[in-house]
Amino acid sequence: MTTEAGVRAVVQNGFGGVEVLAVESLPDPAPGPGEVVVQVAACGLNHLDIMQRRGPAKIPGFALPHVAGMDVAGVVTAVGRDVTAVAAGDRVVVNPAVSCWECPACLAGDDGYCHAASIIGATAPGGYAEYVKVPARNTYPVPAQVPLAEAALIPTIWSTAWHAVGATGNLTAGETVLVHAAASGVSLAAIQLAKQLGATVIATASSEDKLVFAGSIGADHLVLADADTPTEKVVTAVREATGGRGVEMVLDHVGPATWPASIFSLAPRGRLVFVGDTTGPEVTIPLEYAFHFGLRLLGSDPYPAREFAEVLERYWRGGLVTPVDAEFPLTEAAAAQTRLEERRAIGKVLLRP
Repeated sequence: MTTEAGVRAVVQNGFGGVEVLAVESLPDPAPGPGEVVVQVAACGLNHLDIMQRRGPAKIPGFALPHVAGMDVAGVVTAVGRDVTAVAAGDRVVVNPAVSCWECPACLAGDDGYCHAASIIGATAPGGYAEYVKVPARNTYPVPAQVPLAEAALIPTIWSTAWHAVGATGNLTAGETVLVHAAASGVSLAAIQLAKQLGATVIATASSEDKLVFAGSIGADHLVLADADTPTEKVVTAVREATGGRGVEMVLDHVGPATWPASIFSLAPRGRLVFVGDTTGPEVTIPLEYAFHFGLRLLGSDPYPAREFAEVLERYWRGGLVTPVDAEFPLTEAAAAQTRLEERRAIGKVLLRP
């Protein structure tokens, strides 16, 4: 499976800049009962990789040294005892959310709240490596017509967006949704899913090229806005696009920088679905305005495994795209993270071992 030198991986040995990342040789992973080893064909980057590198760790259970990489696709090379549904040679994509399937939450189908949950690439070794060991139950077959590199773009952003737009936000045909940071991974997925559901999409982005991209994947109205854009500009544009009413739903994974525009862009009884805090952990809520207009603030919680399967099937059917902004070899993981950190990327950044 590997050479005597072991498996190459990018290891985070401390908190800080990209200098804390180093290419090292690790022992060959051996599958235990119910586990498989996947030879990584590609690994998609996420902002969580950067946030956990900077520190402090965002998710309980994180430990150093750490191998990041939540979005993995590749070929199964070894299977452990009791594994029957997956075989060596299978092309698979990995659901990074690992559950125990024994606790009350799991048995009730609410495995996003598993008491023993772990996350591949966040609290367990991930895909910044040549090989990764994962539960067989977390692997899903990749159709022959789908390149493995494309499959590696799907797990985090599409599952997060599907849960936020559908299960949490309950977006329906005929509604209008405001999506911030349109060129980011979760947003590009949310825009396309919203259009499939029959909604109208207003998208904000920080540059003209990102707005052009948002329009190319289905956004109906485009608003140029960055962290320094006055709230009033965004709200005015939204009101103009909706005949003065506002939007039924906002998807916000940015946080403080976009929160005021999100609140004041909502129609009466509108829903603000929030699923991230990339610009900070705290916001201010205008209580009188919020309760007067019956606004609903909905945190989008962890997605369950059944929704991971649902969004894969939706993606396999075609009509959805995940652009790659840039690809890097495993040895240039630091440069890949820098590219994502600069917030100039349009689409996903990919590592190729």
